[in-house]
Amino acid sequence: MGVSIIRYSPWIMHFNAGACNGCDIEVLAALTPFFDPERLGVKLAPNPRHADIIIVTGALNKKAAERLRRLYEQTPSPKYVIACGACATSGGVFTDSYPVFSRADRVVPVNVYVPGCPPRPEAILYGIKKLLDKVAEGG
Repeated sequence: MGVSIIRYSPWIMHFNAGACNGCDIEVLAALTPFFDPERLGVKLAPNPRHADIIIVTGALNKKAAERLRRLYEQTPSPKYVIACGACATSGGVFTDSYPVFSRADRVVPVNVYVPGCPPRPEAILYGIKKLLDKVAEGG
């Protein structure tokens, strides 16, 4: 089954947990007309109450982890999370540093991982498409 089974346009909320901002630049690039994310029906959400998907970038410290938990709680169900970049998926180069608390999947349930440091916009859109396909199949 394809993405066409989704009956609405999913809204994305980007959460920057903090790091080098390389992933943030690539997420913003992926949402520009050049890469045309609207072909997947994707739109940027103005706040968590309108979001369907949360894209998490950066390594989480204790404050960012708490903010991510609150953001996740404010997002209506069904909600999905994409961990984007090496820091969000595994802690990246900051794994053993003092202020880094955790990676995204230790704070909220993650549905799709997009690796890379930073991941290319095409990889981010591929991750979004994989999530939409997964949702369409009922998974």
